[in-house]
Amino acid sequence: MDNERYYAVVSMLAEYVRSPSLRHIRDPHSLQKVAKEIVKSVDRASSVWAKWDGPREQIARAAAPCWIPIVDLLTFLNRLPGPALTRSDVAQRLRAFYEEPYEHYPNEDLKDGCLALYEAEKAQGTEMPAIIGALQEFIELEEDRLSREREEAYRRHQQEEKARLQQRFMAGADCGWIQIGKPEEFYCRRNGRAYRVVRGKDKRWDLFRIASVEDEGGLLGTYQGRREASKALEKIAYEPEPRW
Repeated sequence: MDNERYYAVVSMLAEYVRSPSLRHIRDPHSLQKVAKEIVKSVDRASSVWAKWDGPREQIARAAAPCWIPIVDLLTFLNRLPGPALTRSDVAQRLRAFYEEPYEHYPNEDLKDGCLALYEAEKAQGTEMPAIIGALQEFIELEEDRLSREREEAYRRHQQEEKARLQQRFMAGADCGWIQIGKPEEFYCRRNGRAYRVVRGKDKRWDLFRIASVEDEGGLLGTYQGRREASKALEKIAYEPEPRW
């Protein structure tokens, strides 16, 4: 590594540890970010990609997740200083970017939107670096939107699954543990029998055999955790009905 790259890496690390927050320094996302920057710097110093020095490397890396047509990117890059690039040069350099640690291939769900935005900006005469910036902003916003939609879909699924299990329990069908009413109480049905498990103030779980949700029921045992109660229930549920 030459002196320029060495001091660049030292500068990155100095900037990183300058933070007064230990939480920031230990944050996995922040660690990945600084590691990626160091890898990029070292990679440029020892790169076998002889045609990719300076602005070409920066533009191509920024364009990598943006779904810019290879031919258009090739045309722009060949206007920058350096040996003539071929289509394979560009395609394989992008592929190498995607396979670096902490990187990934472009989001297929955003391809149509990126291409539409690219063509619209190109028709207006927007220059390539500005188009790349617009695409990066578009991707960031869309990925945030998709992430929120996935979270909302997951929450809906969880609510629907909870309602389904509640219906099964109320209908008398066997089902797994489901919360009904108080957050520290869970109900299930095994072998046609209903059970409730309740977490007490001592953090231990009491297991009851019940006739209905309103029934206090009979205590079958107290367990360290709900998992232990579930294991015990697998045997209890298929034993003869207890008498009380």
